[in-house]
Amino acid sequence: MHYYRYSNAEVSCWYKYLLFSYNIVFWLAGVVFLGVGLWAWSEKGVLSDLTKVTRLHGIDPVVLVLLVGVVMFTLGFAGCVGALRENICLLKFFCGAIVFIFFLELAVAVLAFLFQDWVRDRFREFFENNIISYRDDIDLQNLIDSLQKANQCCGAYSPEDWDLNAYFNCSGSSYSREKCGVPFSCCVPDPAQKVINTQCGYDVRTQPKNKWDESIFTKGCIQALEGWLPRNIYIVAGIFIAISLLQIFGIFLARTLISDIEAVKAGHHF
Repeated sequence: MHYYRYSNAEVSCWYKYLLFSYNIVFWLAGVVFLGVGLWAWSEKGVLSDLTKVTRLHGIDPVVLVLLVGVVMFTLGFAGCVGALRENICLLKFFCGAIVFIFFLELAVAVLAFLFQDWVRDRFREFFENNIISYRDDIDLQNLIDSLQKANQCCGAYSPEDWDLNAYFNCSGSSYSREKCGVPFSCCVPDPAQKVINTQCGYDVRTQPKNKWDESIFTKGCIQALEGWLPRNIYIVAGIFIAISLLQIFGIFLARTLISDIEAVKAGHHF
């Protein structure tokens, strides 16, 4: 025997349009992410030559933007149409995908905590690969510069990591003007300068190491991030909890609407 919220089984308009509103936000956000990603690729000429993505040693940040956009667009579309048309297949797809993403996030967080050394090694490899491709992609370059400036760090473990890049390498075979230097984002900012000096890192590593900290950051970004996390653990935990609650709320709305639709369909058989 089944018990419903109403004397007669019916689909709740409240849950139906609340789920639609919930998903329209994600669908519109997905459209924005896709638009920004495709615009960035068109500016870099990737749309006319997709092999540029595969030739990049590091990661193109636009790929992440597009991936997030595709996921948000697809789930938002399934949720919106599923709610409006009362389509159980689309609602189950939406609900199942959100459940999968929720447990995937939870598993990644737990594994990252349990295997910190492995995560640290993978992040070092990731950062070093992106150092190699620093001059190959403008978006990747801006991402690394932002990371180094925000955390006041340079390289993965030290400024010497920039030897991995052909332009900053100190070997005798390099004829780059940036040889034995570092990107400007490694430089200690001068409060008196109102204009960013993009050449402040030139020839810095030709000086004795004990003088490097006078002009550039000598701490690696991995150590900087390891120090940043404990200081901001409550912010990180708050963001994770907020995202989890949004996902659980979406799952609740979808499952409630599915139950209403199934109840109405079951009632039609009598």
